[in-house]
Amino acid sequence: MSDYQGGCLCGRVRYRIRGPFHQFHQCHCSRCRRFSGTAHAANLIAAADSLEWLQGEDQVRRFDLPEAKSFSRAFCTHCGSMVAYLKRDGSAVTVPAGGLDQEPDIDPNDHIFYDDRAHWYETGLGAKKYRQAPE
Repeated sequence: MSDYQGGCLCGRVRYRIRGPFHQFHQCHCSRCRRFSGTAHAANLIAAADSLEWLQGEDQVRRFDLPEAKSFSRAFCTHCGSMVAYLKRDGSAVTVPAGGLDQEPDIDPNDHIFYDDRAHWYETGLGAKKYRQAPE
């Protein structure tokens, strides 16, 4: 069985995901772009009972977009980093891929809401690449 740990940027929130990830979506919807400030969200999906809080659960706040059927986000109240959360219907756990300490053993399955992608997403893939921030 796979065992993953993750947390927020400041380290106050830590969690463990026990068991495999079942899906890995790169979501290009306008909501995911807006909350992340990036071209897409990268979310892993695991079984509902796989999430274990190691520390800082009391530092986590959740936002459920009222007009959306299932759009939710959970974040550290100190640094604002996205953290794992139970889906609204309790069916699974959503885990921001970038919050894990190690690489998941699953590659992205798909790009969802791709027709809604940012116009600069594909052209950005061909942009000049640096090992670190350019001077």
